[in-house]
Amino acid sequence: MKITRNRILTLITLVVFAGFLAYSQATFNPYILRIMNLCAIFTIFAVTFNLVYGYTGQFSLGHAGFAAVGAYTAALLTMTPVQKELNFFLEPIVPVLANVQWPFLPAMLLGGVLAAVVGFLIGWPALRLRGDYLAIATLGFGEIIRVLFVNMQRVTNGSLGLKGIPEYTNVYWSWGLALVTIFVTKRLVDSSYGRALKAIRDDEVAAEALGVKLSYHKILAFTLSSFFVGIAGALLANLISTIDPKVFLFFLTYQVVGITVMGGMSSLTGSTVSACLYTVFLEALRPVESPFSIGPLRVPGVPGMRMVIFSALLLLVILFYRRGLFGQAEFSWDWFFEKTSALRARLGRTGKTAPAPSIESEEEERP
Repeated sequence: MKITRNRILTLITLVVFAGFLAYSQATFNPYILRIMNLCAIFTIFAVTFNLVYGYTGQFSLGHAGFAAVGAYTAALLTMTPVQKELNFFLEPIVPVLANVQWPFLPAMLLGGVLAAVVGFLIGWPALRLRGDYLAIATLGFGEIIRVLFVNMQRVTNGSLGLKGIPEYTNVYWSWGLALVTIFVTKRLVDSSYGRALKAIRDDEVAAEALGVKLSYHKILAFTLSSFFVGIAGALLANLISTIDPKVFLFFLTYQVVGITVMGGMSSLTGSTVSACLYTVFLEALRPVESPFSIGPLRVPGVPGMRMVIFSALLLLVILFYRRGLFGQAEFSWDWFFEKTSALRARLGRTGKTAPAPSIESEEEERP
């Protein structure tokens, strides 16, 4: 009975959310729509990082490199031949890409597949390492990818980047793929593979003693994460319409790590909520980078002050919520109804008025 109720409520929620997306796409201005798209893209980043670190315990810092693979692949395949000719004026683009133009969906999927292939090739040797060594290795590989893109002038246009990328990304694509990412990750972590991943996170030696194939499960999580990161990179490229290697510096990975830590490791709900809060909060703090006044006090704008404030807030979260805002908690309908029932019971108890003491009881209480 509960399962049927939960499925019906989930279906109703998805229909309402789809209606909200349709209303948003038709009504909201481009600035609000861009924020909504960025919320979805950072949700994909955070959920996939949580899969590798939160559930598998592998601290990887190569997300920026995988996003670059997906972004450049989708951009090069969706750009028109005229746009490519205008971009590649120092050196001509390789002939195989000069006249190719794909629809957005296959270009985005190929970007995810290529990112997964790169993730597999990097993860196969790097995942033999643990802890800080793995983090340094994946960070190095991510930087290698970025440097390669800077020097592959005839493929990526080098440091000049790509401009005039078609703006195919909208709230349907971004939030639809964010929901797919959450669904696939949730199904994986709730399966026998997910239990194996959690066992690896808790104790690799004990997991291997129980028959868990460490390399297989690590590479599985790492490759799947790389695929969705490539998808997120493709969405980002076709949203901002211009990319260059500086977009995929380590700073992007730092943002993803900060979002995941703030939301809570091993919590997909926390990653989603934290990604939305992070994106909206950074946009709300944009005025602090320009001169503004607080009463008679004139405050000069400081570039980068938004990230300083966000870093300070992240430190506060770590100090007072060491497991993040959600910890390992996940939203579910059963949890919702349990909390609702508990709240009603509490309000019912506090709302009762105590009966007035009778004269007999007052006389009995007198010494």
